[in-house]
Amino acid sequence: MTDGTLANRIDHLFKAIQPKGREFSYEEVARGCEALTVGTFSKTYVWQLRTGQRDNPTKRHLEALAAFFGVPVAYFFDDQVVDDVNSQLALVAALRDSDVRDIALRALHMDHATRQSLARIVNEISRMQGGHPDTTAPDEQA
Repeated sequence: MTDGTLANRIDHLFKAIQPKGREFSYEEVARGCEALTVGTFSKTYVWQLRTGQRDNPTKRHLEALAAFFGVPVAYFFDDQVVDDVNSQLALVAALRDSDVRDIALRALHMDHATRQSLARIVNEISRMQGGHPDTTAPDEQA
């Protein structure tokens, strides 16, 4: 996701980072950000940033949001950082699924050639189902 709007990036953090099994409330984010910075941080302000009602936060507010969600401040400015962080967040989200976690843990005990075969099988099934394109690194493809 390289959508450059601040609102979309904040919204994505709300959706992707859910340690309590649900999105953080605006109140939780505001309290967490307020604890990380000097000054006030209201739930209304968090909502305004997330919905695009406000789009010019202070450096201090961005630093607090970044610290709260555990991302670098550059996440709000740099498309490459957004892509890198979102890839990591997608992996974390995938590993919450017990079936995905089971497959990954079983693959750890396979040799390299077997893992490559498994990756090809998964890619083929994904392609047949119209899923995501092949994400295997070029040097791992046979």
